[in-house]
Amino acid sequence: MAKTRLAIIGLGMAAAPHAKSLADLSDRVEVAAAFSPTPARRKAFAETYGFPTCDDAETIFNDASIDAVLLLTPPNTHLELVRRAALAGKHTLLEKPLETSFERAESLVAAAERAKVKLGIVLQHRFRPTSLALADIMRQGRLGTLVSASARLHNWRPQSYYDQPGRGTKARDGGGVLLTQAIHTLDLLISLAGLPVETIAYCTTSPIHKMETEDLAMGAIRFENGAIGSISATTCAYPGQPDAIDIIGTMGMARLDGTRLSVQFHDGSEFSAADEAAGGGAGADPMAFPHNHHRAAIADFLEAIGQHRHPLVTGREALKVHRLIEAILRSSDTGQRQPV
Repeated sequence: MAKTRLAIIGLGMAAAPHAKSLADLSDRVEVAAAFSPTPARRKAFAETYGFPTCDDAETIFNDASIDAVLLLTPPNTHLELVRRAALAGKHTLLEKPLETSFERAESLVAAAERAKVKLGIVLQHRFRPTSLALADIMRQGRLGTLVSASARLHNWRPQSYYDQPGRGTKARDGGGVLLTQAIHTLDLLISLAGLPVETIAYCTTSPIHKMETEDLAMGAIRFENGAIGSISATTCAYPGQPDAIDIIGTMGMARLDGTRLSVQFHDGSEFSAADEAAGGGAGADPMAFPHNHHRAAIADFLEAIGQHRHPLVTGREALKVHRLIEAILRSSDTGQRQPV
């Protein structure tokens, strides 16, 4: 498979695991350019990773030899940049979330689909070996009919995290813990159990943080077959705990808890798997995790280009978790059950 020429736009906090992954995948991808509007970031990135940089995003969009772009910019910039990439005929791998609202996210996905370019979304929890193992068990129907599916994300972020300009605001980030942190765990839940049809929820800003959006969300969800579950998401849980998903079926129960998957079946058999790379990032340093799963997500995107198929997590697929988050926030605002 020929190397994909790829450019990076956005060299902030999220760039490190992607850059390390691209270095690992150098037999499949060539980093043609990396851009940040901040000269100091461009300089530091080039010195750290050895990738070429440029001082204008238009240089990337106008270079016909560049096949794809990796967008690592703040959420409120995504729609414009994906539209620009689509017009230039470039495939796009986009850091979550899609955008700051469901409407803007829909417009973003539509722009890529109209241009017939591939749009992959970095929701890397799906690429954990434990996640893939549970997904296989679910596909085989080994847990039986769904009875309950729940997700927990209990992170810790100090106030200094939210003191950064734009962090946790509606204008730049689109929301708080749900759209920025819990989106990974909720997306994984949906990929395993399906999209709930209804939710009733409460969201609030706790006394622990001074910020515009929610740092604590609790809700109940109902699935089409009548199965129910719960969602708990916060950045108030000092010092941070591993995320967890529980799935109960008529033939067994599965728990994804941090680095481990444990499944017990009614016939007495069991299954377990471990992934030591899955446990980081829950505490004060949100980037304290290995880059294994980012590497797998980028590898899948490159293979999708080479094999003329869709990435595992397309823009259309990622809209599902945005629908759930919008419904949770709407329920909290109205005090009523809301359809997803």
